[in-house]
Amino acid sequence: MSLMLWGSLLLVCVMGAMSPGPSLAVVLRETVRNSRAHGVVAGLSHALGVGLWAFLTVHGLALLVAEHQTLYLTLSWAGAAYLAYMGIQAWRHAGEGGALQVADGSVHSLFGAARAGALVSLLNPKLALFFMALFSQFVSAEQSVLAQWVMVLTATIVDGAWYTLVALLLSHRRLLNALRRRAKLVERATGALLVGLAVRVVTL
Repeated sequence: MSLMLWGSLLLVCVMGAMSPGPSLAVVLRETVRNSRAHGVVAGLSHALGVGLWAFLTVHGLALLVAEHQTLYLTLSWAGAAYLAYMGIQAWRHAGEGGALQVADGSVHSLFGAARAGALVSLLNPKLALFFMALFSQFVSAEQSVLAQWVMVLTATIVDGAWYTLVALLLSHRRLLNALRRRAKLVERATGALLVGLAVRVVTL
């Protein structure tokens, strides 16, 4: 994988992780209602779930591109359409979600925080669709196993780093309020990036 291609993947993973949603809500709740350590644990366990989705997706697509090229091409175009759809929806509904509002939650152990973080990623079917759509744009027939692992680790590390940062910083109320004010901008930037990636696939 070239440095430029990896940079594109990295940017999409960063913006995807930053986009407010149920995962951010869980990490935020664990941080504010329990402790900073609870938020970090929830974020890291969420990243492991993301890594599992990424691993299954990359290896499934690698088999598909090697054995069923036409089907893979169809999936790639369908993935581009789904990325465009997600981008348009993110732009249209930016700022409407309540992911940054902290709901009531019970105080529990670090294990409870880890379970909450893992479940919100493992049981989220949109993550599976997202990685299928995203990785179908980067997997190729000549791709090495190392490149596949780079993709998996990029998604996992970015996710874990972002939610760890959330837990470490957003326990401060001032920073949380600043993110709330900029949530609409982040969602619209994510939407534009996803549409741009979809256009790149169509025009190649």
